[in-house]
Amino acid sequence: MSAQGMMLSPKNGVWAIDPLQDDRWPPLIARHPNASVFHTRGWLEGLQAAYGYEPIAFTTSAPTETLTNAVLFCMVRSWLTGSRFVSLPFSDHCEPLVHDADQFRKLCAHVESLRKEQRWKYVELRSANSLLEFDKEFSRVATYHLHRLDLRPSLDALRKGFHKDCIQRKISRAERESLTYEAGRSPLLLQQLYGLLQLTRSRHHVPPQPFEWFQNLVACMGKDVCIRIASKDSLPIAGILTLDHGKTMVYKYGGSDTRFNNLGATPMLFWRAIKEAKEAGMEELDLGRSDFDNEGLIAFKRRWSATDSVLTTWRMPKVAGSPYFEHFKARLARGVCTFLPDSVLTMAGRFLYPHIG
Repeated sequence: MSAQGMMLSPKNGVWAIDPLQDDRWPPLIARHPNASVFHTRGWLEGLQAAYGYEPIAFTTSAPTETLTNAVLFCMVRSWLTGSRFVSLPFSDHCEPLVHDADQFRKLCAHVESLRKEQRWKYVELRSANSLLEFDKEFSRVATYHLHRLDLRPSLDALRKGFHKDCIQRKISRAERESLTYEAGRSPLLLQQLYGLLQLTRSRHHVPPQPFEWFQNLVACMGKDVCIRIASKDSLPIAGILTLDHGKTMVYKYGGSDTRFNNLGATPMLFWRAIKEAKEAGMEELDLGRSDFDNEGLIAFKRRWSATDSVLTTWRMPKVAGSPYFEHFKARLARGVCTFLPDSVLTMAGRFLYPHIG
């Protein structure tokens, strides 16, 4: 059943809406304090264009009323991994846009009943909101660190808060090296970033996401996406991709050529992003999530004085098991990928990512 079909049959005071068609969606995302770039139409359009995921949101607001709440999902249909509601594929987090726990429970109960009717595998949400009650209905399947940097202090105060050896000195080294810096969303910058992402994914034995995903993301996000590339003697050596929403800049993707790590290119790119965010009046840099066992990535983000919170992936219905089983499956898959050449990894990514969102 499509989102349009679900809209015609409100049940128990809950309506299903299509956030790409409902004119009330952008105003809700603009004003709700828990909304993020992952709720925006640009991000949803990118997911749909690249992977075919159909977005759907559930709300207690009738079609004739102002939209005041919603829980957003994508419908992931897969013959390989099973069909399910995911909030949201390839998104670090996607908070339910609700006013209280009772409203959240009502919307979740509706989605669970719909899942049963459709005989889909599960409902999945990713949240760092400790005020929502998941335990009674959901299983915790994964936990992460979520890192955020407060940008409201002055640039000088921010820089002094960075780790002296690992961040401050590397930024200074990059300045001495006179690395070339470019920012934008041109096809050339996208190609350069993707090449660096492929290098990084290969080092970690993980298939890269299809190039078409990044093409669609840039096309759909427009001015709210920025690619930053650092080069040495015209050779791209580090790159990051950030997304903007309201007063928050989100770091989403990054890659580098480890042969040049000593030049401080990656810290320089983050420092430039911070300065540009400050100039644009932003108040927060969302550095994204980190696996609990990824000590290197956690340490890197903490060296920017970013604060941590716990981000949890929840699934409904509640099932017996442990989050460590999901972690074990991921480690097993990574072990298999260790023996695959880069060309095969790229092909594997093109095949697998539509099924694993």
